[in-house]
Amino acid sequence: MIAILGSLLLVLLLMTGMPVAFAMAVSGAAGLFAVGGLDLVMGMIKSSTVSSVSSYELITIPMFILMAEFIIISRIADELFDATAVWVGRLPGGLGVAVVLAGAFFGAISGSSTASAATLSSASLPAMLRQGYSLRFAGAMVAVTGTLAILIPPSIALVIYGIIADVSVGKLLIAGVVPGFLSVLALVTLIVCISLLRPQAVPPGQPAPWSAKLRALRLTLPMLVLLGAVTGVLYTGIATPTEASAVGASAAMALAVLRGRLSLRAARDALFNTARISCMIAFIILGAQIFGYFFTLTQATTAIVAWVGGLDVPPYGVMLVILVIYLILGCFLDQVAILILTVPVILPIVTQLGFDPVWFGVLVVMTAEIGMITPPMGINVFVVARYTGRPVHEIFAGIVPFFLCMLAMVILLGLVPEIILWLPGRM
Repeated sequence: MIAILGSLLLVLLLMTGMPVAFAMAVSGAAGLFAVGGLDLVMGMIKSSTVSSVSSYELITIPMFILMAEFIIISRIADELFDATAVWVGRLPGGLGVAVVLAGAFFGAISGSSTASAATLSSASLPAMLRQGYSLRFAGAMVAVTGTLAILIPPSIALVIYGIIADVSVGKLLIAGVVPGFLSVLALVTLIVCISLLRPQAVPPGQPAPWSAKLRALRLTLPMLVLLGAVTGVLYTGIATPTEASAVGASAAMALAVLRGRLSLRAARDALFNTARISCMIAFIILGAQIFGYFFTLTQATTAIVAWVGGLDVPPYGVMLVILVIYLILGCFLDQVAILILTVPVILPIVTQLGFDPVWFGVLVVMTAEIGMITPPMGINVFVVARYTGRPVHEIFAGIVPFFLCMLAMVILLGLVPEIILWLPGRM
C-alpha cells in the first residue's frame, strides 16, 4: 500500500510540472519517512549523494556531451548534409534521403538527439523548402532523423541504461549499430516511396556531376576520423567506453581548433552546456536512487516479479505489454527519466522471462526514441517547429508514416533478437 501511495504521489508531482529529479526525490523521501522515519530519510540522502554519481562509467556521459558540443562548433553537420545531398541527389526524394544519411552520420559522432534535430534544422530545412518540399514532410524528416542519435553509438541513453542495469556499456553501444543501420535503411526506403507516390510533397532529386561528388568526399573525412575514434576503438577492444568517450571529445576539440572555430567564448559555452546537462542527468539519477530505494524497501519490485511470474501468459505477451507501457510513457516523459524510473523495476521481470538485458536495452531505447516524435511531448518536433516558426501541429501532421516505420522496426527487432545481439557477440 505504501508503495502504491508513493507512486501516486510521484505521478501527482509530475502532473504539477515539478522537475522529474525533484519529483522522484520528494516522493521517495516521503515514502522512506512513512516506512522508517526521519533517520532513514537522512541516512539514505547522505549515502545517495555520493553513491549515485560514484560510478566510473558516468564519466562517459559528460565526455559524449562535450564531443557533441565541439562538433556543433566545428559545423560538420552542414558539410555532411551538403556531401550526402551531392551523392544521393538523383534519388527520388534525394534531399530527404540526404537528411537521413547526414543525421545518421551526425548521430554517430554526437549522441545527442535534440542537438542533431536542431543542427539538421538549420542545415537542411532551407534547402528542402527551396526545392519545393512540403513543410510538414520536411519537418517530420528532420525530427525523426534526429532520434537516430539516441540509438547509434555514442548513445547517452544506452550508457545510462548500462549503468542502471549493470550491463556492459561497450556491448550496448555496439548493439545499437545494426538496428541503427536498419532504421536508416527503412527511413530511406520510406522517403523514396513517398516521393514516388506524392512528388508534389517530396519532389524528385537533382543529379550532380562527378567532380562535385569527388569534392564532397573530402568533407566526410572528419566524420570518418571521429567514427574511428569512438566506435572503432570500442569494437576492437582497444579502449573502454570511458576511454573512447574521452578520445572522441579530444578528437572533436582538435577538429574545431584545426578549423579555426574554437574561440575562448565558444569553448566556455561548450563547457557550460556540458556541465549543465551532466548535472541535470546526475540529479535525475540521484532522485531515482532515492525513489528506487524506497520501492525496494517496500518489496514492491519482488512482489511485481512474483506476480508476473505466476501469470499464465507467454513471455512475448508480457514483453508486448511492457513495450506498450514504454511507448505511452515516451509521449509524456523525458527518455532519461523513463529509463531511470522504470529499468530497476522492469529489468528483473525481463531477465526472469529469459530475455537478454542487452537486447532489452536497445529495444527500450528504440521505443523511447519513438516518444521523441509523438504528441504531446515530441521534443524533436518542438525543436523543428521552433526553428521554422510554424505551429507544432503542422509538423506532427507529417509524422504519421515515420512513426509507423519506426514502430515496425521495434516489432522486427523484438521478434528477431539476433539482429541486435549478433554484432556485440563478435566483439
